[in-house]
Amino acid sequence: MTGPDEKPKGSIFDALRDRSRVVSSELSGTVPRGLRVATAYSWRFLVVAAAVGVLIWLNIQLKLLVIPLMIAILITALLWPVFAWMLRHRVPRWLAITISVIGTLAIVSGLLWLAIWQITRQYASVQTRTIQAVSEFRDYLIAGPLHLTETQIDDLLAQLGRLVQEQGQLLWSGALAIGSTLGHVGVGALLSLFILLCLLADGGGIWRWAVRLFPERAQVPVDGAARAGWVMVVSYARTQLLVATIDAIGIGLGAFFLGVPLAIPVAVLVFLGAFVPIVGAVVTGALAVFLALVYNGPLIALWMLIVVLGVQQLEGHVLQPLLMGSAVKVHPLAVVLVVAGGAMIAGIPGALFAVPLAAFVNVVAVYLGNRSWEGGARPRTRDLIWTTVPRPRRTPA
Repeated sequence: MTGPDEKPKGSIFDALRDRSRVVSSELSGTVPRGLRVATAYSWRFLVVAAAVGVLIWLNIQLKLLVIPLMIAILITALLWPVFAWMLRHRVPRWLAITISVIGTLAIVSGLLWLAIWQITRQYASVQTRTIQAVSEFRDYLIAGPLHLTETQIDDLLAQLGRLVQEQGQLLWSGALAIGSTLGHVGVGALLSLFILLCLLADGGGIWRWAVRLFPERAQVPVDGAARAGWVMVVSYARTQLLVATIDAIGIGLGAFFLGVPLAIPVAVLVFLGAFVPIVGAVVTGALAVFLALVYNGPLIALWMLIVVLGVQQLEGHVLQPLLMGSAVKVHPLAVVLVVAGGAMIAGIPGALFAVPLAAFVNVVAVYLGNRSWEGGARPRTRDLIWTTVPRPRRTPA
């Protein structure tokens, strides 16, 4: 006798199961091994792509929280070398936080004030000279070797205007992703400031809480990978800050000595644009050359171009390899691709955060893939925003 849920031996279920195994074995023998391997990789890739897509969708939906959080983390990485230096020299934490935050706000406010001051002083002359240069260029197109008509010139200008407007809307769509009103922007700025203060005040406590969310066996790998990634982000931010300063000083002084107007606003734009590697430097450098061409003529524009190219060559071939090193170096092709992809997904914020995020993911993936935590090598504690997380105790079986 058998129970109600038991199947008798030799039942039809056993026969179907055996038949299924035979069919599966026959099919696997007819499918080429390369196709089986490709199929195995394909469905795994689809699962990973779906997970990444869901993650990106969640970030877009929570953009009012994600963008201020990313801004605060990036600013923390920029401030961390000075902040950690003050802590090592026994400056009270509250005083170090006050000096770091207020000093940063003072520097940014001073740069903006200098830029606005020069713009208000030279705006009228630059506007007049720009209108005159455009009129001269239009006359050259009509009377020069091209012999264009006014209708053709107007059509070209209309097409150029539409192109600039389309690209501008695409770029600013990400910048306005944090909110469509000034109120949203203000809330995002306050939230970034609050997160920054929390990270500087109790980054260790926040990190210990985050590590405890993972299973016990995963805590040590997660801790080590995040430490390695954070050290990379700090090194990257420190390098970008120094490179941006040198770029701004070099191009700003070049514009000043060549008599190009708005030298201080150009230097400020170069400094801000340098935090978007390669792309930001190219765009701001092109703006400096354009101003020189419109206001000073082709010869000065040529010299301005030489200055911009010289500074960028110094950055790309000397400063970046020397300061950042091979451990956190991101290939220029990867930089261009991730910046373009970030701009397509999230506009200006995406372009700003794309490179440090990609570098962080790369370091974490290499750390986990090499199982580096088993060797016991860990980043220096002084470079970290958190304190050491103890290794989990292994309970006896």
